[in-house]
Amino acid sequence: QLQLVESGGGSVQPGGSLRLSCEASEIFLDYYTIGWFRQAPGKEREGVSCISSPDGIVYSAEYADSVKGRFIISRDNAKKTVYLQMNSLKPEDTAVYYCAAGSAYGLGINTMGRYDYWGQGTQVTVSS
Repeated sequence: QLQLVESGGGSVQPGGSLRLSCEASEIFLDYYTIGWFRQAPGKEREGVSCISSPDGIVYSAEYADSVKGRFIISRDNAKKTVYLQMNSLKPEDTAVYYCAAGSAYGLGINTMGRYDYWGQGTQVTVSS
């Protein structure tokens, strides 16, 4: 069974940057959708970004409106790792960030229930 491990979380001041990593226990199949989700205290889990490809060559990414222009998702299949580069961080980005994988292309960030595998999460705190 595919296992995912997140890393890279921590505490940062507003305006700072962090890069989260999600390492898988085995090679992602090309068509798998890999997503990042987050859950702030007292709030529901929400989609942040995801990346997928129908052929392993051309990838498409989706971002929540709240992070567009600030976050960048990327994927290195050879390293079995997906990254989330987070720039210009804001206090409202504070949350536990989860990596997830779904065994289908193009799942999007609003179909959380279709993701089959989840990591344990990594805490991101943005505070002055």
